[in-house]
Amino acid sequence: MNQKRSVAIQRLFAAMSGAIFLGGFTGMGVAQEPNVAWTEGPDTVKLGENIAELALSADHIFAGGDDTRKLMEMMGNSVSGQEVGIVSPKAENQDWFMIFEYAPEGYVKDDDKDAIDKDAILKSYQEGTEEANKTRKEKGISGLHVVGWYEEPHYDERTHNLVWAILAKDDGGGQVVNYNVRLLGREGYMSATLVDDPSRLATSKGEIDRIISAFSYKQGKRYAEWLPGDKVAKYGLAALVAGGAGAAAVKLGFFAAFLKFAAKAWKLLVVAALAIVAAIKKGISALRGRGAEA
Repeated sequence: MNQKRSVAIQRLFAAMSGAIFLGGFTGMGVAQEPNVAWTEGPDTVKLGENIAELALSADHIFAGGDDTRKLMEMMGNSVSGQEVGIVSPKAENQDWFMIFEYAPEGYVKDDDKDAIDKDAILKSYQEGTEEANKTRKEKGISGLHVVGWYEEPHYDERTHNLVWAILAKDDGGGQVVNYNVRLLGREGYMSATLVDDPSRLATSKGEIDRIISAFSYKQGKRYAEWLPGDKVAKYGLAALVAGGAGAAAVKLGFFAAFLKFAAKAWKLLVVAALAIVAAIKKGISALRGRGAEA
């Protein structure tokens, strides 16, 4: 990425630090200007240390785990420490972003692929989000409400990918979709989370599929390479949908534990969208405009 674009990014993020996003996101302090090392495609980028890689296309940009955490922290969001990268498009008519996180939880068995209780999980999301709104209110952040499934959970036995999407809205009526993919591996799973406006997701969906198709685990890390004696996760697919990174809470009691966990891990659903989506969407959009002048 040329120097002019790098300077543009730094100016944009500095300017966005004090902004109000999605009609009611307030209470953030002024963030320090982040120094983000963006990689422009086409290129092959690594996701974690010897875990997976992504064949980045010419119309996408990428930043690694450390920079992903910088972006999230700049906007006042907690980080899991599992972030391994972020992808965003260059196209002016696309403003989504996708965050990758890797959880080395062990091999997730897919025995329960036909027993995912979609209604019960949706209810847990809704109740957990309303509980988490108490924390959001204390932070001066607009409430968030899960409307329903944008895409119901489904599992692809061929690719070992688990997909679902949630539609949510904030107190001001602004809507956002949190689109989730869990790419199962031998030693854990990679989370790919995309946040976008529902009116544009139909277009973004094609980009999601392209990126996921360009993802691959390193040799020895693939789901099909599991061997007896390897670590096995203590939960299955249903728990991944219900809690994501908080799925380990299943040991305390499936849905009850999730509700307890949600108050602390409020970014599990779409809270990251309220803080990050406007920053990256506005920042990358403006960057593209300046880049055209480079």
